[in-house]
Amino acid sequence: MRRAIILVLVLVLPLSATGAETFRFKYSEEEKYRLITEVNEEVYVNGVLSHQANILNKVAVDTLAVRKEAGLLSATFLTSERGYGVQTSFSLTEEYESLFWRDELGRYDIGEAYFMPVVRNVPTFPEEDITPGTSWSASGEEAHDLRRSFAIEGPVRFPMTVSYTYVGSEQRDGKKVEVIAIEYEVQHRLGSLRSRRAQVPVLIEGGSEQTYYWDSEQGKPHSYSEQFDFVFYLSDGQTVEYIGSAEGMLLESEELDREQVAQEIAKQLEERGVEDTTVVAEEKGVTLALQNIQFEPNSAELRQSERAKLSHIGEILKDYPRRDILITGHTARVPGYTEADHQRLSEQRALAVADYLLSMGALRPLQVTTRGMGHREPLSDNQTEAGRMQNRRVEITILEN
Repeated sequence: MRRAIILVLVLVLPLSATGAETFRFKYSEEEKYRLITEVNEEVYVNGVLSHQANILNKVAVDTLAVRKEAGLLSATFLTSERGYGVQTSFSLTEEYESLFWRDELGRYDIGEAYFMPVVRNVPTFPEEDITPGTSWSASGEEAHDLRRSFAIEGPVRFPMTVSYTYVGSEQRDGKKVEVIAIEYEVQHRLGSLRSRRAQVPVLIEGGSEQTYYWDSEQGKPHSYSEQFDFVFYLSDGQTVEYIGSAEGMLLESEELDREQVAQEIAKQLEERGVEDTTVVAEEKGVTLALQNIQFEPNSAELRQSERAKLSHIGEILKDYPRRDILITGHTARVPGYTEADHQRLSEQRALAVADYLLSMGALRPLQVTTRGMGHREPLSDNQTEAGRMQNRRVEITILEN
């Protein structure tokens, strides 16, 4: 289960008394922003702790159109994980695209096929003005991706009634925000779910308690925090319980002049004498391709020569502390290795590069995500050593949004 694509911080300051307030989402065409949410989750199977996970959700939002006080939002969701309690980089587990309308009150118009966002129509604001202490309720929805867990192809969606209380206003990060307490409980029978497996969820119970910080001036969320506990009752009598907390915040996206950044980085690489590295401006951002990157044979351990190269690249990346970084590993196809072998090695090599950059202070853990592509995206012919050298690479992308 992947919690929390709403929005986070937990420091509570004294609340001020306020008069009546009207809460509305605001939209501007071509506006871009990012949401980042970190989730700490414990998973229990039949009441016994199975594992713990630290999950990072990054959402890039682009407002494509505005009509009748509603916005058409295009969003890319990157969900990644790392071991609980460790400070390594996050490894990408899922990437989603979503397209939906949301009106000024927060109500969604979204297609049946979209997995994200998980939580929809939360918050939904009332039509009328409200004052501190005002409570209201509205319908919400959750959608879950259970393909990996239970081989259920489409989103598993269920409704809930959400309760809200406007608490008042406070100062956070130097600006006034409105504080809203949100909670809901779920008890939903799923009916017959189509799956290739005999074991499927039949009942979901649980709930969520959130503190939501609203920026009335911007007409957008500022941050939020959540505590959740959900139990999935399975068709074979077993239970799976997800208990955890989430924190998230909205970040404004500054425009990235991709061509200029690519030129500046190429110049720095030349001045530093960094070889076998190209820079390309593309739709998703600016990508540095470290070609023929050298690891110890059949491993993800960087050779000393590559660490020196990465140290130069790390110094360049320090100039982009507010940008998210995606590091992608690629392998050359070699006979005798399976698809799974190539995939695992590409993931490990991307992680090795990311962790080295983290260790030298060039990047922050929440800034970087890694993924492996195996040998699925070759640049050249794997039949020659020259081609394999090009394909054996790690790409570092400074993301546009």
